[in-house]
Amino acid sequence: MRRSALPLVSMLALTLAAFGAAAASAQTAQDTAQDRSAGCAIDSTASAEKDIAACTAIIEASTASPREIAIAFTNRSLAFQQLDRREKALADIDEALKRDPTYARAYRARSRVFNREGNFDRAIRDLNEAIRLEPDSARGFAFRGNAFHYKNNYDRAIEDYNEAIRLDPSYAQAFSDRGAAYYFKGDYERAIRDYDQSIRLDPKNAQTFTNRGAAWKKLGRNDKALQDDSEAIRLDPSVPEYFDNRGLSLAHNGDYDAAIKDYNEAIRLEPKPNFLTNRGDAHNEKGALDAAIKDYDAALKLNPKFVLAFNNRGAAYAKKGDYDRAIADYEQAVKLNPKLDTAVENLKDLREKRARLALVNPKHGPSFDCRSAKLAAEKAICSDPELARLDQEIDDAYAAALAKLKGKEAAGLRADQRAFVTKRNKQFGRPSFQLRREMELRLTGLRDLRAGR
Repeated sequence: MRRSALPLVSMLALTLAAFGAAAASAQTAQDTAQDRSAGCAIDSTASAEKDIAACTAIIEASTASPREIAIAFTNRSLAFQQLDRREKALADIDEALKRDPTYARAYRARSRVFNREGNFDRAIRDLNEAIRLEPDSARGFAFRGNAFHYKNNYDRAIEDYNEAIRLDPSYAQAFSDRGAAYYFKGDYERAIRDYDQSIRLDPKNAQTFTNRGAAWKKLGRNDKALQDDSEAIRLDPSVPEYFDNRGLSLAHNGDYDAAIKDYNEAIRLEPKPNFLTNRGDAHNEKGALDAAIKDYDAALKLNPKFVLAFNNRGAAYAKKGDYDRAIADYEQAVKLNPKLDTAVENLKDLREKRARLALVNPKHGPSFDCRSAKLAAEKAICSDPELARLDQEIDDAYAAALAKLKGKEAAGLRADQRAFVTKRNKQFGRPSFQLRREMELRLTGLRDLRAGR
């Protein structure tokens, strides 16, 4: 696979159970007796709107027991969470706990709200209470493990996942989430073992396949990563991250056209800065620099602080010879993340190269003043001493040939030279256009004309 002279940085989408996903563990007899599609059921499969209507009917009837009313409020809270109605979701949990302060599931449900907004310590406090009330609940430990995971405290998360698995060895999601914790610790082999076990228990969880694919990538097994990425897409083609991850696997193999197709689908499902940046990288590697820059621009429009887009757009500008824009992008990348070594190194290297070029003797430069250069082709010529020499030789050969012509022949040569410069400026940056080759051909042609050949 071709590699950029100035390195690009890609972002892999690794997913964790969404703020405490439902477990496949056993429920109470009361829970399992419910029809999960009827509305207001635990682990409901009905729409959020149907759940809200059904739960509201139970609450307003006021004929159920305090525990049953607490369940209805909790279920309605979870439905409100699906609709991003935070205040109503929290108010329903308050009402649930008024009816039954010992209902551990209400605390777990409230922790989802706090996890979603990044208030992980508050989520952990709720989960501590849920575990105190139900110390034998695998869910309580698994959910708290997720909160520690979101805090990047992977060792502490693994302790909770261990306990969840001890309490319920059939808890597939706990194995999957523990695998993610090992992944972020850099222990990819242990991550894969947990993903393997999770898939044995639940072979239809697309998320686990895509996460295992990420671990295979880290171990250099791109063949297995592609298999897992494809299986995740087969199981659930509605998740854009699965297409993005497979695109990264394809790009790793140098199959940029196939990668771009997957990025297109990811972006169609949900435009995200990392998807656009990854597609830009594929264009960048193909040499389609304008298309790459367009994607980086779109990524930065969605997130003006997306550091990878700045770094990788800088690489594209550098390839085009626009060192000033490239350096500006690298400077912004380093400002946003001073620890991004790739951007730091790219910035250092390009500054040194620009400084060396500034020392080039002007008489050995191109036929035009580089200080006023605005077009990408002109900047590329200014940045490369060999191209600068070629440009000056073309200008000398053109002047010598023109001096030997008169009238229509001289006018024809002037028109040819203008056409050459226009083509050079317009087509530079396209994959099929080779600037050095075109300049060499032009120089040969002018010298032949001067020699009368």
